[in-house]
Amino acid sequence: MQSLKRDFVHISAITALTLACALAWGSPIAAAAQAGTQDQAQHQPDQNQSKAATFTGMIVKNGDIYVLRDSPGAIYGLDDPDKAKPFEGKSVKVTGQLDEQAKVIHVQNIESAEG
Repeated sequence: MQSLKRDFVHISAITALTLACALAWGSPIAAAAQAGTQDQAQHQPDQNQSKAATFTGMIVKNGDIYVLRDSPGAIYGLDDPDKAKPFEGKSVKVTGQLDEQAKVIHVQNIESAEG
């Protein structure tokens, strides 16, 4: 009976740890989902998704990928890590096409937003 209790405690602890890690790892994605329509205010209004728009924010590394985090905290994936890497941790202007469903910017150009 005590071994069942001990096993139950171990399984509960592992489950809680797994849940905590999943929540911590998923928080940038949740922040992007909560930002909702505020995202559109951060880029130049462009109703046609096939046209380029300009996005401002900071390039950060999220796992193995580079993303753009705008001032409300929305996260956009960037499809060109070679262009993004030199700007990691810096404020930038990204020109590209937004895939709104995937929340990914198809990068045409990245330039420093400073000075």
